[in-house]
Amino acid sequence: MALDELTALAINRVPFLKPREKLLLLEVCATPERLAGLSASALPAILGRAVRSNNWDPAAELRRAETDRKLLTSGAIRCTFIWSLDFPRLLREIYDPPVVLYYRGSLPTPQEVWVAVVGTRHPTGSGRGAAFALAFELAGLGVGTVSGLARGIDAEAHRGSLAEGGRTVGVLGNGIDRVFPASSAPIGRRILESGGCILSEYPPGEPPRPYHFPGRNRIISGLACTVVVVQAPEGSGALITAEYALEQGRELVVHAEGLEGPAGAGTRSLAEQGAESVRGAADILAGWGVNPLQRRENPLLRHGRMPALAARQAALASGRWSAAEVLARQLESELAHELAVHNGEVLYG
Repeated sequence: MALDELTALAINRVPFLKPREKLLLLEVCATPERLAGLSASALPAILGRAVRSNNWDPAAELRRAETDRKLLTSGAIRCTFIWSLDFPRLLREIYDPPVVLYYRGSLPTPQEVWVAVVGTRHPTGSGRGAAFALAFELAGLGVGTVSGLARGIDAEAHRGSLAEGGRTVGVLGNGIDRVFPASSAPIGRRILESGGCILSEYPPGEPPRPYHFPGRNRIISGLACTVVVVQAPEGSGALITAEYALEQGRELVVHAEGLEGPAGAGTRSLAEQGAESVRGAADILAGWGVNPLQRRENPLLRHGRMPALAARQAALASGRWSAAEVLARQLESELAHELAVHNGEVLYG
C-alpha cells in the first residue's frame, strides 16, 4: 500500500515515539483514516512497550500535520520522506532513520561525499582553528561537511567549509523554522546562500528540547561516511555522535589538535579505544586510499563514488585487512573499472 504523506507528518509529530516506533506505526497506519481510528489500547502491541493513553491524540496530530503541509506549500520550507527518491541514501540505511526530514536549501545527493566534523561548544583556540582548517581543506578537495550548527567546533566547521566555497549541512535539534542557538543564525543564512542545506526531523515550531540533541547527532553521523571528533571533554554531546558513528558502521577518527587538556579528555578516550588520529583532510583521504594531491580532479570525489559501507564492513569482519587496506583495495578496483558502486552496493565485473 502506498504510504501517505499526511499520515507520516502526523506520526512524526507524536512526541513520545522513538524513530523506530514511528516507522512501525507508519507500517500499520498507512492512511489518515487508519491512524485516526487507532486506539491507545492498541499501541502497546505495536510498539512493544507500555504507553500512557492520555498522550495519544491522533486526530490532533493530523490537524497539526495539515498545518505543516500548508506551510510546506510556501516553498521556503520543504520536506522529504523516507520512501522518497531524494531522501539521503546513507541516512536511510541506518537502524533508526527519521520518517520525515524538513529542510531548507539543497539536500545532500548520492553524488557527494560528506564528512561530519563535531566537538565541544567550548573549544580551545587550537580546537577552533583545527575545526576551521579541516573543513576548509575538505571543501578544497570537493568533500562536504556536516555538523550541528552549535557554538564552538560546529560553527567553526561550517565557517571553514564556507570560506573555501564548499557545501555544508547543518542539522538542527529543533524545528526547521529557526536556527538555534540564535548566534548561529548568520552562519545558517550563509549556508543557504552558498547552496548548502539546513535540515531537521523536528516539525516547524518544535523548540530545542534537551532530549532532541542525541537524535540530532545520529542524523549528523548518518549523513557522513567519516566522523571526526575534533575536541571533546568528558560528557560532551560529540561523544554521543561518536557512539552513533560506530553503531552505524561509519569511520570514526579524532583530531590530533584536540587531545590535550581537560577540553580533550573525551577525545583522548576515543583515541585510547582505537580511534585513529588525523591532522587534516589529507590524512582522512589517505585513509580512504585516495591521493589528496589529486584534489578536485579526483573522479571519486567529484562524482561521489566512495566505497560502499556494507562491503567495507564485510571485508573488515573477515579480519584479513585493516580499514585502510579495505578502502585502498576497493578504490583501486573502481579506478580499474573492476567494480562499481550503485545505490550503496558494490557491483563486480
